[in-house]
Amino acid sequence: MIETSALTKRYGNFTAVDNISFKAEPGQVLGFLGPNGAGKSTTMKMLAGFLTPTSGYAKICGFEVEQQPLETKRAIGYLPEGAPSYGEMTPLAFLEFIAAIRGLSGPRRQQRLDDVIDRLQLQSVLHQSIDTLSKGFKRRVGLAQAILHDPKVLILDEPTDGLDPNQKHQVRSLINAMSRDKVIIISTHILEEVHAVCNRAVIIAAGKLLIDTTPAELEARSRYHMAVSLSADDTEKARQILSNLPDVDSVDVNPLDQRITVFPQAGKQVFNAVNTALNTHNLHVSELQLESGRLDEVFRSITEPHTREMHA
Repeated sequence: MIETSALTKRYGNFTAVDNISFKAEPGQVLGFLGPNGAGKSTTMKMLAGFLTPTSGYAKICGFEVEQQPLETKRAIGYLPEGAPSYGEMTPLAFLEFIAAIRGLSGPRRQQRLDDVIDRLQLQSVLHQSIDTLSKGFKRRVGLAQAILHDPKVLILDEPTDGLDPNQKHQVRSLINAMSRDKVIIISTHILEEVHAVCNRAVIIAAGKLLIDTTPAELEARSRYHMAVSLSADDTEKARQILSNLPDVDSVDVNPLDQRITVFPQAGKQVFNAVNTALNTHNLHVSELQLESGRLDEVFRSITEPHTREMHA
């Protein structure tokens, strides 16, 4: 449903997006990740037809975005960065306006309005001017207009920006529910978003696509993948015992909370050996945990060299 080929955007001598190519299929929630200034929003705008590429192309549902703009826009729902809208309108008037633009009419129009108002829980602010709404409610109104016509493709730029934890959970649940028969691309720098909703992760930095994989494969690159963490009453004794176990590469102690992390050698698993050693030596521990890997560590290791290069 989505295809880009050598998609590039330059502003004078500055290359904001550099030769990006990928495809996305129905059922995929693709997390488009990168540090601030990486080119995420620029790529989104080109996919949605709001920016013309310098070179390369993007296709949505088989329609080339630049050559078939109307067909493309019918197929997508787009939530831009900042969720712009008409501040003097109420959410209800704004959504009715969008419904008219989208060509919705009759029972179908009312059904879609009722559905998005209920899903985004907008009932309490329907008759307030958008300018007076909180940032979170403005974001929810923006998301409502993006899904109003039930598009096949959703392009969401920072969809949970400004939402409180409960609102984030609601929006993520909505995205998961819609993902079965749609392609959804989410631009974000919030790594917890990847855990919550994405089954694919693309990382860009300095305008270049660096990684295209699954969140699980990203986590597996982490030094913490399959590591064991725990808190012990006698931290030093536990560290000494665990350091001598077979297949253990190193043992770190966090100076702030004295939490111990046992790192296995490449390809090894040490959880059972750690648990046995602790029991054998009658060491009292709490929060014994098998780590799955830390996305923030992997994200930094992938993007920092390119970010430094861009600043240089």
